[in-house]
Amino acid sequence: MFDALTDGLLQRAFEPLVKTGRLDVVTPAGKVLAFGDQGLPQARIRFTDQRAVIHLLRDPDLNFGEMYMQERIVVEQGSVYDVLELVLRHARQVPDSRMVQFLDAVRMKLIPLWQNNLRGKSRANVAHHYDLDDRLYQLFLDEDRQYSCAYFENGNESLEAAQLAKKRHIAAKLLLAPGQRVLDIGCGWGGMARYLAEIGEAGHVKGVTLSTEQLEGARRRALQTPVADRLEYALEDYRDTRGPFDRIVSVGMFEHVGSRFHDAFFQQCFELLAEDGVMLLHFIGNFEEPAFNNPWIERYIFPGGNLPSMSEFTPAIERSGLLVSDIEVLRLHYASTLRIWRERFLARREEARLLYDERFCRMWEFYLSMSETAFRYQDIAVFQVQLVRNQEAVPLTRNYVAPREAALKARERLSPRYAHIVDQTAHR
Repeated sequence: MFDALTDGLLQRAFEPLVKTGRLDVVTPAGKVLAFGDQGLPQARIRFTDQRAVIHLLRDPDLNFGEMYMQERIVVEQGSVYDVLELVLRHARQVPDSRMVQFLDAVRMKLIPLWQNNLRGKSRANVAHHYDLDDRLYQLFLDEDRQYSCAYFENGNESLEAAQLAKKRHIAAKLLLAPGQRVLDIGCGWGGMARYLAEIGEAGHVKGVTLSTEQLEGARRRALQTPVADRLEYALEDYRDTRGPFDRIVSVGMFEHVGSRFHDAFFQQCFELLAEDGVMLLHFIGNFEEPAFNNPWIERYIFPGGNLPSMSEFTPAIERSGLLVSDIEVLRLHYASTLRIWRERFLARREEARLLYDERFCRMWEFYLSMSETAFRYQDIAVFQVQLVRNQEAVPLTRNYVAPREAALKARERLSPRYAHIVDQTAHR
């Protein structure tokens, strides 16, 4: 009787989601439920116990990933990416269950608690993800350790070329002039700062981070460049930084600020930016109305994270005194980035298992797969927001971007560090 009930619930849950491709769901009793039109992709999952079925049906956003990590959902054909693609690519047309709607409402109420990113909590959140064994990131990132969305100008570049294009695109939008003083908020392993100093010819670049592992890596890599004397890295909360700076850049950090602190972030940037300065903010955003962080991502990957919608971050910009001079939306670029990261990680999965364990590898594969499908099939993308204090600080049109990118690329070809990457196309 109970088996028949859960089988019926699984049928009702998966049938409206899986319209194309094929997904076979094997129940704990061994019954096979088939969904889709028998096209591609095709995948097969098996539940090992009835409680796993109940957990998934009760809270799929949290428990799908947990059941996969615990091997209570086993992928027997295809990959977990294939399963997520089958389930998510038509999910926007399917209304949520009443249980999911209730959980969503509760989670919206919990946003202030989850995103209470005071200094101590911000430091702990960063350590949770970015202070993992440095060798883990070496398995799948490009050689410059860019852990953010790449920029695919043609679509078939190597990861290294696309990440270099991202730095070039941002540098062009910054309208950087030789000798200027630059701040990089959330500098990671320091690659953007190194690029702005060496290729952008900035006079001084200060990078701030809350990750001790990344700080150590940034300082070590700076010593290997010809511009080490123009690079400074500090373990420092952006709220404690002092300026002014001619240019400010922040890539992949704003997602960790939290909506409660948007005002503080932009007000601080206003204070740090010179009167004729330019800022470029690159971050993951939400196309739709404000929402909570995915609960599985919140618990296991990025605690305290937030993917802000325009209706969340633009009012804070307006209140700060900064002016939005340009917004560009990079659609699907992060999906392409994540696909390469996922392929690279899986190719060296055994090395990751030796660093951690099997559960960690399943968690990481689910994270990369879930993130890629989210960028392909859900309402998130990367926003690049250019900000100024004075609207005359930037040209009237975007016509300056391409010539500046060409000039930067010409300098890259003269640099031993970048020349071998320029114009690479094949990503495998």
